[in-house]
Amino acid sequence: EKVIHRRLADLLLADQIDALTALADKHPDLDLSRVAIRGWRLGGWLAGLAALRRPDVFRCAIARTPLVDWRLYDAQCAERYLGLPSEAAEVYAHHSLVDLASEPPNGDARPILLVHDLTDDDVVAAHSLRLSAALLSTTRPHAVIPLSDPNTVPEALLPLELDFLRRHL
Repeated sequence: EKVIHRRLADLLLADQIDALTALADKHPDLDLSRVAIRGWRLGGWLAGLAALRRPDVFRCAIARTPLVDWRLYDAQCAERYLGLPSEAAEVYAHHSLVDLASEPPNGDARPILLVHDLTDDDVVAAHSLRLSAALLSTTRPHAVIPLSDPNTVPEALLPLELDFLRRHL
């Protein structure tokens, strides 16, 4: 925890890229120009972070019920990794997808598919709504799929995610 304290975004994203590079070294047929990232909750945050911060590596992202603003999340968890918001406003901003998406794109803006389980009471819908608003403000490509029934996931959602990946990879 000491290693990642206040540096969660930088270290987790670097680990993903290092793992991708190591995999490509073992499998030279891997096409690094066609890499997508997909995650749920914290993984959804990481997927969004990857598409926004490293568009040179990730062509698109699927972020399911993403934690996008640590100030809206469970204080015990957020403070464990980022410190107190009153003492680390810049750290929270650095880890916020909303703040990141509000900046003009640096190079190509990568498409993000936001899928949010509206019944999730831990990562509330405000996360995806705020991210969508920030993405719209900088004309970044994205789509939003709200899920009102979490039981619809595999059968109905997977074909939509696959279609998104086919279009953007």
